Amino acid sequence: MGKKKSTYRKEIIKQLYFHKTLSCNDVSYKIGKSLPLTTRMLTELIDEDCVVETGYANSTGGRRPQMYSLRGDFMFIVSVAMDQFITRIAIMDMQNNPVAKTEKFELSLYNNPSALAVLTDKVCDYIDRSGIDENKIVGIGIGMPGFVDVIKGINYTFLDAGNASINHYVSSKTGLPVFIDNDSRLIALAELSFGSLHNRKNAMVINIGWGVGLGLIVNGELFRGQNGFAGEFSHIPLFSNNKLCSCGKMGCLETEASLFAVIEKTKEGIKSGKLSHIKELPELHFEEACDIIIDAAKKGDKFAIEILSDAGYHIGRGLAVLIHLLNPEIIILSGRGSGAGKLWQAPIQQALNEHCIPSLAIGTEIQVSQFGYDAELIGAAALVMERSEKDLSKAALLETELP
Repeated sequence: MGKKKSTYRKEIIKQLYFHKTLSCNDVSYKIGKSLPLTTRMLTELIDEDCVVETGYANSTGGRRPQMYSLRGDFMFIVSVAMDQFITRIAIMDMQNNPVAKTEKFELSLYNNPSALAVLTDKVCDYIDRSGIDENKIVGIGIGMPGFVDVIKGINYTFLDAGNASINHYVSSKTGLPVFIDNDSRLIALAELSFGSLHNRKNAMVINIGWGVGLGLIVNGELFRGQNGFAGEFSHIPLFSNNKLCSCGKMGCLETEASLFAVIEKTKEGIKSGKLSHIKELPELHFEEACDIIIDAAKKGDKFAIEILSDAGYHIGRGLAVLIHLLNPEIIILSGRGSGAGKLWQAPIQQALNEHCIPSLAIGTEIQVSQFGYDAELIGAAALVMERSEKDLSKAALLETELP
């Protein structure tokens, strides 16, 4: 297959992946190629069972155009979502539907020199058990906390690869292309690609987790900053509380607003005799403890609501600073903590009312992510499709199988 032809086909497949359904005219415009060429490429992809016709667009007065989508099962993506304690692995089809049960396991990243080897073994085993032909896997996308250099494939906080590339390490074991990025940026990528930020120009996505992460959308694109470390919202120094942050500094937003802080304040309150349906929290099982608190709050437990509201108010204080700097049109609340839903919105809005210039605050919409905890898995899959250079057509797959 010619190089140019292969490039056109890859672009068509990527456009259909990110837009779900497009007409031939839409595809032609987005890849910048003529309508006859685009029609021919789409016909070939249909013949190869890569693309399917999905009916006609709604009438706008003229002839309704035929619409096209990717066939979900013609290729797959391995998606990995990590936080400091829990890792999840899924295999997604071209419609971002999981095709195997998502695997979740405990993997502490703190002071764990074997974490990368354990992760890689788990990924290899998961792919083997899936029964999916590796030739049909586009690649592996991995979201992870920490300072991640996506170009060099290095995480300067976790997953020590001995100054080598994490991408190359995992790829050498799996035989597949590997792409990594910070978890909060991938959550923002999921929202930009498929969620509430589609077609939005300037937005912020807050990852409420063991830290308080931030994904920035500037001029309709994911913003990574000069060295790829933009979005360290968690470490804005807002407090004079003498509490040591994970970054080594004191008084960071993380010390009062992270899920760690929520758990610690809940334990302190229970110990001091606060009335609550929560009688105790499990030690060293932070995910379970977090779920207990959020579940209690959603059921109306006054103490649990107060704890989450306090954290939300502090997040709102931090957002007031960012709104003054960036003037976003929308803020999405996502990540593990977003399971508390609208419980976050009132205290955040209260903080904005108190600390933000009204003309700026009133123009900023606040929503809870429609993807919730799954956002990072979706973003990791989108990362693979965004950066993969692999020819995704079935014709290319058949070429690799020739003797």
